[in-house]
Amino acid sequence: MKFTYFEWNEDMAQRLKALADLMSIYNYLLMRMDGDVEETLRLMERLQAQGILDEKYDLDEFKEQLKKQNLIQEGKSGLSLAPKGERSLRQSAFDAIFNKLRVGGKGDHRVPREGGTSEEPLPERRPYEFGDNPRHIDYTASIFNAIQRDATLGFDLTEQDLEVYETEKSTSCATVLMIDISHSMILYGEDRITPAKQVAMAFTELILTRFPKDHLSVITFGDWAEEIPIKQLPYLAVGPYHTNTQAGLRLARQILLTKKHVNKQIFMITDGKPSMINRPNGSIYKNPVGLDPRIVNRTLDEAVICRKKRMPITTFMVTDDPYLQQFVARLTELNKGRAYFSSVDNLGQFVLWDFVSHRKRKGKGHG
Repeated sequence: MKFTYFEWNEDMAQRLKALADLMSIYNYLLMRMDGDVEETLRLMERLQAQGILDEKYDLDEFKEQLKKQNLIQEGKSGLSLAPKGERSLRQSAFDAIFNKLRVGGKGDHRVPREGGTSEEPLPERRPYEFGDNPRHIDYTASIFNAIQRDATLGFDLTEQDLEVYETEKSTSCATVLMIDISHSMILYGEDRITPAKQVAMAFTELILTRFPKDHLSVITFGDWAEEIPIKQLPYLAVGPYHTNTQAGLRLARQILLTKKHVNKQIFMITDGKPSMINRPNGSIYKNPVGLDPRIVNRTLDEAVICRKKRMPITTFMVTDDPYLQQFVARLTELNKGRAYFSSVDNLGQFVLWDFVSHRKRKGKGHG
């Protein structure tokens, strides 16, 4: 069963007013409406009638432009996102989050990572230094330097003539992104699933465009866990589910074990403590009250197994629930992973910045 939560409030009005243009507003509402184009366009009409959306926008013309640009398509059931529209939504999420990083003035805190590194040439060049990999020498530039130095075509190269390309050292990595779709992600009038989806789409765009040799899987977890294709991200919705973190970690580990990448990691976005597990006999056990030792211990067992398989877990908590903080602190300790406490507004910065900073480092081309 699909549940869509939408209740207008002043904070939402301020968010819309802060968006730069109609396309940004459309993309934001589209994610909030779980990728339902028809409902999103109807909502925009209602917002304009209420004076929240500026009257200068011609919504009929906007809809026609979406069709002309092949961002939406019309079928028997009405308007829906076209494949190009799904890609556009990912790009929009990517731009929104990285704009936050630039505005926030974050520096480049890249951290070396052992294992499975490779060097990719960059356009920039510099003088050769002892120990540089000969494969990175720019012979055209080096020969030109020699000709300039002695004004002959003798090609008498010396060390001072050599130039090498700067290189970027990167690690091959397989990542599983876990998204909590339990009912608490929309509980008490706070929408946490929309920014979580925005992060997932931006994260996917990052992998596809900047790290094409990497692998990214996305899984959702509520009463159970399942892997979803990238194209389903805009349509992701919260259900009347408990939080089966154990099932999510187990599926993430099983997926990563099939990958040949040297580095493997799990990112988990959640706002609730675990409240459900699967018993070995196939039955389930639920308890939404407090921290049930039976549920917690079985979930922590998965974290320990992941550590033994060298799969660090990075947890991003989108709430200040003390029960969740207590659980995540223990999970992080046992897994030797990382954990971040954040608001939904800062969620994107934490996820993407942690991935980039631990994913690659820039070197001077030394072999």
